[in-house]
Amino acid sequence: MSIGVPSYHLKIRMTEDGHVTTVTIYNPEAKNACTGDMWVALGATFRDLAYSGTRAVVLTGAGGEFCAGADLSGGGSAPAPAEPAEHILPGMRVLADVVLAVHDCPVPVVAKVDGLCVGAGFGLALAADMIWCSERARFSAIFAKRGLSLDFGTSWLLRQRIGVHTAKEIAFTGRIISAPEALGLGLVNAVVPPDDLDGATLEIVSAIAGGPPVALSMTKRQLDNAAHASLAQALEAEALAQSVNVQTDDLREALVAYAERRPPNFSGR
Repeated sequence: MSIGVPSYHLKIRMTEDGHVTTVTIYNPEAKNACTGDMWVALGATFRDLAYSGTRAVVLTGAGGEFCAGADLSGGGSAPAPAEPAEHILPGMRVLADVVLAVHDCPVPVVAKVDGLCVGAGFGLALAADMIWCSERARFSAIFAKRGLSLDFGTSWLLRQRIGVHTAKEIAFTGRIISAPEALGLGLVNAVVPPDDLDGATLEIVSAIAGGPPVALSMTKRQLDNAAHASLAQALEAEALAQSVNVQTDDLREALVAYAERRPPNFSGR
């Protein structure tokens, strides 16, 4: 597979392993806090990955931390008060595009979280489709403790994930949530020992990458859109999606593999 994604920033790194692409935030000296240009690079990377041919994406951080949110010393998502002639609204809208690039990526995205995952970093993990984390992962919508309201999509993503009442409690207090509590709340999919995190994440993304890419992409859209759709609209979307799936080589391969009692080998066509 050749995905042809350029290196936008030395601190946003990308590696390929078969049909799986790993995007790593590499700023370990700042616990992977992101400057403004790092956020922009991350968004650009995900926009290109959407059309790259990769089948699954792992989003993670370097050095035993996921992301400490915005690096306020370098132009992060909630910078220090600006000069009167300036306004942060345009920059915040740029960051909104980053959230959408991750959340709306048609390729399934799994966040692999070790260590700190707070503020905009928390929003980034929530923008992924699933979260696998280590036992030492720590989460927080820390904005209130910084004199800020929610940003980086957390006002929407957090409520969607766990419901409004629990989301308010987490947002109003800004408290740290341990990995076991995050699992109990439904914030994450799995918690494993730190030494097992790579293997556990590889297992799930390998299963995804082995599936039918076209069908899984449409399934992702269906589930994401269901929160805003009626049952009738969801049924229509299902009918349209299946009308595409029945024309694919992957459907024919699935039927042949079933008849031959072997796993299917999906091509994405």
